[in-house]
Amino acid sequence: MKLLFVLLFVLLFSLSTYAKNISPNEVYAQVVYIEHELHSISKYLNVNHEHENIRVHTYLDTHFKPRNTWQKTYEILVKMNILRVKNGFVRIEPIGMDPVLDMNPDLVYEQTQRILTEIKIFKHRKNIKSHPYKIKKFNSKTPSDVYSALSDLSETFDEIYNDSFSATDVFSESMRIHDDISVILQHLNIEDNTIPFTRSTDTKISDIMNITMQIIDNIKILQNSVNIETIDFSMLNTKSPQQKDVYTLIQMLIAELQTIKAYIGLTKYVTIPALKYNSKTSAEVEQIMTWNLKKIQLINSLTRK
Repeated sequence: MKLLFVLLFVLLFSLSTYAKNISPNEVYAQVVYIEHELHSISKYLNVNHEHENIRVHTYLDTHFKPRNTWQKTYEILVKMNILRVKNGFVRIEPIGMDPVLDMNPDLVYEQTQRILTEIKIFKHRKNIKSHPYKIKKFNSKTPSDVYSALSDLSETFDEIYNDSFSATDVFSESMRIHDDISVILQHLNIEDNTIPFTRSTDTKISDIMNITMQIIDNIKILQNSVNIETIDFSMLNTKSPQQKDVYTLIQMLIAELQTIKAYIGLTKYVTIPALKYNSKTSAEVEQIMTWNLKKIQLINSLTRK
């Protein structure tokens, strides 16, 4: 009898501590719910929402990982901040997380709940009403499907406040990369003899995009050297990029840097929050990103020896 009681206790304890695994299907369902909530904001602000055009425009046929979808949620939370500030509310910094090699989709689900909470707060403060919504069920969704749906959300935010990221926003994210790479160099005991290049007088957004792709290619070299699966981001390298396109690619760069940090043991070094700058230009972004490229190339040149 005593043994039966012990076994029953162990079983109940195991059930109580069991953590449910959340699938990409459930994450996708939450993103669709967020889209529904954004529609109510669009209607309240008298914004003509072009959902189908956005959906076709933002679908990407690639193989993203949860770390990429998580980083896309970061971008959306930044845009939520823009919406808050434009409506007279204070800015709230999106959270960061410890670097990991293989991110669990559960963490992406958690981010969708943070986005939903921010939207509900905004709706409450603006007294925006919407119809009750029943969560839909989906099958066979992948992290790439989630990423494309999140891209829909990101475009919808641009539509709502008729604006998007500026060169200043891109510069802020470039500085986060600068800090990450500097920390990696320091951790690997690599002497950093790089210096910033002279600022260009004729910088195009496509120039910054190309430099960002070069940094990603160098990260791939590091990833391949330690058997970390790489991601093809070529579909993000648009022919006529805008600042928002560079911003997104930089977010993917940050996501991939986390795998390097995790591999070398920097598992507690969370990428610094984005600092606020004023009136930065594309030339300044190009300057810091070129410096970032030289830093990552320095790591590759020394690790090959």
